Amino acid sequence: MSADQVLATSEANCHIFEGCGFPAPGLHSFQFDPIFSIGRFHFDKPILLALLSTVVIVGFFWAAFSRPKVVPNKLQMIGEAGYDFVRRGIVYETMGKKDGEKYVPFMVALFFTVWVMNLWAIIPLAQFPVTSIISFPAALAIIVYLTWLILTFKKHGWTGAWKNISGYDKALGPVLFLSMPIEVFSNLLVRPFTHAVRLFANMFAGHTLLLLFTIASYYLLNGIGVLYASVSFVMTIVLVAFELFIEAVQAYVFVLLACNYVQGALAEGH
Repeated sequence: MSADQVLATSEANCHIFEGCGFPAPGLHSFQFDPIFSIGRFHFDKPILLALLSTVVIVGFFWAAFSRPKVVPNKLQMIGEAGYDFVRRGIVYETMGKKDGEKYVPFMVALFFTVWVMNLWAIIPLAQFPVTSIISFPAALAIIVYLTWLILTFKKHGWTGAWKNISGYDKALGPVLFLSMPIEVFSNLLVRPFTHAVRLFANMFAGHTLLLLFTIASYYLLNGIGVLYASVSFVMTIVLVAFELFIEAVQAYVFVLLACNYVQGALAEGH
């Protein structure tokens, strides 16, 4: 049982008129007791949901495309629509068809991984976005970062890669000595950090807000009355709908940035 569940259980019969404080969500809401442990490895709810995300994605696309038909069934149509959205709406728009086609499978896998991990936030019983734990966005951002780094050195060689990373351009003149360290710092350190944190921060904040209004609905129902609790409950429903939108947007932005980074690695000048 998580710390948040323990808190909810201990205050189940305690409300505002009995002197109980509001059980506000916090960092404890993102901590879970391990389901089982092997040495120092702890298998908990976020890891379980991450593995389920893989199963769901692989299972869906396997079912959709294992036996493709000229006249697609509903499942194949949905799969094709999702694949085509990432291919045309993100990869082609960012990298162009010629350079981007090779990286479509990678970007499709990345998009649906992030999206499904986000979606667990509004799925009954799960109700937790995996990407609100920083290690998961960080792992995905590192994969993109290493892809960008390898492609940069493979495309431009040792000297050309460092020119690409540092933004070396003789036309900058004396400003070059100021801009190069900033570019190196930005590309090698800031880029992977912001790529991960942007996704993490949005999902962390969204889940905290959902918890806040969900707990408030129960708290007000027991403490003040149905009228006040209903306002909080309506806000919960609104936030769920908004969170559904944000989950898709964050998956889109994460892959859009990944495409920008790969395109930058392949470009002749940076």
